[in-house]
Amino acid sequence: MPRVVITGLGTISALGRNADEFWSSLAQGCSGIRPIQGVDRTRLRFQNGAEVQHYDPAEHFEEKQADYMDRFAQFALISAREAICDSGLVLGPAECESTAIVTGSCIGGQSTQDVGFVDLYQSGKPRVNPLTIARTMSNAGASQISMEFGIKGPAFNISTACSSSSHAIGQAFWMVRNGVAEIAITGGSEAVFSMGFLKAWEAMRVVSPDTCRPFSKDRTGMILGEAGAMMVLEPLDRALARGARIHAEIVGFGMSSDAGHLTAPSPEGAARAIRCALRDAAIPAGEVGYINAHGTATQANDVTETAAIHDVFGPHTGRLAISSTKSMHGHTLGAAGAIEAAATILALRNGVLPPTAGYRQADPQCDLDVIPNQARPADAEFALSNSFAFGGLNAVLAFRRFS
Repeated sequence: MPRVVITGLGTISALGRNADEFWSSLAQGCSGIRPIQGVDRTRLRFQNGAEVQHYDPAEHFEEKQADYMDRFAQFALISAREAICDSGLVLGPAECESTAIVTGSCIGGQSTQDVGFVDLYQSGKPRVNPLTIARTMSNAGASQISMEFGIKGPAFNISTACSSSSHAIGQAFWMVRNGVAEIAITGGSEAVFSMGFLKAWEAMRVVSPDTCRPFSKDRTGMILGEAGAMMVLEPLDRALARGARIHAEIVGFGMSSDAGHLTAPSPEGAARAIRCALRDAAIPAGEVGYINAHGTATQANDVTETAAIHDVFGPHTGRLAISSTKSMHGHTLGAAGAIEAAATILALRNGVLPPTAGYRQADPQCDLDVIPNQARPADAEFALSNSFAFGGLNAVLAFRRFS
């Protein structure tokens, strides 16, 4: 089977408007978590989030085009534009026929839906915006990318809660590796800052009142974030033939389901997904040097993920460097796998491992090297990116440094 490489990256998040700004923030350990601006936070028990700062759709879209897109779809298209430009691809008729688009988003156009509910149930309006369906559907990002670039190959969206875009990238990887698609544009996007959706998370009582401190004993919960992250995948031979810059190689994908509790994570299920990714990549556990952890900073998740890592890696766990970049860009739900995969790819490319920001106190139940607070130079060859979702749906991506 052909080797598959990443030749284009694009991101928009609380850490910056593009991949360069994103990486600069990660490498400096800068947090994008700050007081929420997009909604009236005085109505919430928690005050902080990881929003894209000073975002203006008019800087990216004509008014008519923006009208058709919820914020999450705008993020998908903005990051896809950057990824395709970064890749240097020329999408002629043949390429458009053989390119796949696979996106991940678990909530779709939540802000548009929220506005519609306010119109109907609070304001008493008899009808909603006629573009409501077009804006709320979770596949809107994939469809907008397809239309803008004239891509006519397979295009679809995956919705598996916080594993959505890891599942999307994994499926796209397999499609390219197996020859189903010659090129894939894949990743995810999410925009979570609408009052109704934030109230739903408030009711779960897992959102931190201050900030996100994964694996720290004094952690108080997750911080919600928004983001878009896309990448271009293609066979190594094709990338080399056209002289493309290669960010990293994607070498494996594993997934599992817990078949257990709807919201409580399972170490056995997480461990199965990690083992599946290693097996798919045909690499021994001892070759992995870095893991971008799911690391939500909830009490249950961090302990469960630690147990899964120990289960898979055994004595090698002590030699693993592990960080949760959610400590800086927040938990972006359906986009989490994509923004964290981008962080992992850039860490391998640049030889620097991003830190777990906000870490203050060791937890004996999370006895991992979590790269506390300051990035670290490293020459890891293989890295994993973990995503473990509500519903017990687990997805793990494996990457290799390209040299």
